[in-house]
Amino acid sequence: MQRFFAGLLGLAALFGAQASATPLAPHAMVAAANPLAAEAGLKVLKAGGSAMDAAVAIQAVLALVEPQSSSVAGGAFMVYMDGKTHKLTAYDGREVAPAGATPALFLGPDGKPMPFGAAILSGHSAGVPGAIAMLYLAHKEHGRLPWKSLFADGERLGDDGFTVSPRLAGMIALTFVPQHKAPDVIRYFTKPDGTLMTAGDLLVNHAYAATLRKIAAEGPSAILTGPIAADIVGRLHEDPLPSTMTLADLAAYRPHETAALCRPYRVYLVCSDQAPSGGMGVLEALGLLEHTDIASRGPADPQAWLEIAEAEQLMYADRDTYEGDPAFVKVPVQGLLDPVYLTERAKLIGTTAFPAPPAAGHPPGAPKVGLDATAEPGGTSHFVIVDADGNVVSMTTTVESIFGDGRMVDGFFLNNQLTDFSFSPETAGGLPIANAVAAGKRPRSSMAPIVVLDRRGRFVAAFGSPGGNAIPAYVIKTAVAVLDWHMSMQDAAALPNLIARGGSIQTEPKKYPPGVVDALVAKGLKLSSGFAAEGSGIHGVVKRDGGYEGGADPRREGVAVGY
Repeated sequence: MQRFFAGLLGLAALFGAQASATPLAPHAMVAAANPLAAEAGLKVLKAGGSAMDAAVAIQAVLALVEPQSSSVAGGAFMVYMDGKTHKLTAYDGREVAPAGATPALFLGPDGKPMPFGAAILSGHSAGVPGAIAMLYLAHKEHGRLPWKSLFADGERLGDDGFTVSPRLAGMIALTFVPQHKAPDVIRYFTKPDGTLMTAGDLLVNHAYAATLRKIAAEGPSAILTGPIAADIVGRLHEDPLPSTMTLADLAAYRPHETAALCRPYRVYLVCSDQAPSGGMGVLEALGLLEHTDIASRGPADPQAWLEIAEAEQLMYADRDTYEGDPAFVKVPVQGLLDPVYLTERAKLIGTTAFPAPPAAGHPPGAPKVGLDATAEPGGTSHFVIVDADGNVVSMTTTVESIFGDGRMVDGFFLNNQLTDFSFSPETAGGLPIANAVAAGKRPRSSMAPIVVLDRRGRFVAAFGSPGGNAIPAYVIKTAVAVLDWHMSMQDAAALPNLIARGGSIQTEPKKYPPGVVDALVAKGLKLSSGFAAEGSGIHGVVKRDGGYEGGADPRREGVAVGY
């Protein structure tokens, strides 16, 4: 597993394109993880479409050009801001466990958790997909152009082919992830001469184009009912470890729509999705940092990074203990974000590292549950759109691990989202785990799309990142850099990442200014250069005088484009 995670970090460094700072766009802006997807979204905006119209077009292209991260059979979380009313709405397209799932889903015959790689490739790992259903609901409410008109770029790229990018080529060449042995992965990426595709090759996917045509004509019912749904169920019922998913499970899927989860941070209002997303954790960490002097420091100050590390450790201890699907377990959201609780917990942040990983706190209303140590490697993407009317979409979309569960039907990979559940339903001491498997339950997620307003309700910024359980850390760093240190979105994304979860503190030593790493070590931080995730892919937009400024993580191939 360590080799798996370390390899992903190296891949991010090797194949991430260097993006330059973007000029201000006076009218609209798109920031996404692939240039083809960003251009598809921008084309929709220039044609008079809304941010939600562009989101549909972007998702359709991403699921083709970055199948390691996106799929029409994946899940998503989104925060939407109405440009006129400034109302913030959260959309939850998280996958759900089929009706036949039990708490023993990932336990072997001996009652112990099965190997993680075996779980990913099993039929047990796939949840009922929700991304397309979520987009369909949101588009019905906030779209301007016809749904059926938004898939043209995805269809064209599927039929005519697209050029395999260096990042996708790197993922295809991986040998240390379970999916590299999956027959469908091998078949899809093998050329007629028997070699694997490399950067610059043309990849054609007629089956995906046909799937998009059905989705364009029928909406989410195209994949949740009918022949494609039957193909999904049939593929998942194959060995190893066939799924219990049925056509009824697919047909019953419904996305959730709620008010966004918002909390003040200094002179701002920071908003994300409700549980089981990662938004609650980000807001808790920012609430802790508000009690520090980090705003008066900066990225060259070791104490600032120590404060980030300790806020993250405190947040992850709470989040990994208490968060699960609120439809199934009591999640103490209000308690974790309670000002009194945050004030007391923030007193633990000091000038030297914690002597041991902090335990979960005891917020008001907290149930007696145990710590969940779900691995959650990432195969995820984030994009931000601001249209000419000021409507904003901040959306994180995922297939879970790289190429999902490695099973493909009708031109797209299926997700392995259920491996985000705790494999064990209780701790060794017998405490129940909030994120245990249950039928119809949504696994805990780290995805944390963010929209920031000022205290007058005006748009300030939107951002987010992929990265498995490191997503909250990537987003926290970005929030501090943009809101406290007043950095550009591009410079914020390029800052070193630091993920402090439990006793593991992972970072990028070479990205810090001289002397910072030595000072952090002197403060007692035991730093590792391996990431417990796929690496960041921060994309965002900031409102400036004269227009919108975009940023794309230099570790990836994303771009920010506008007009």
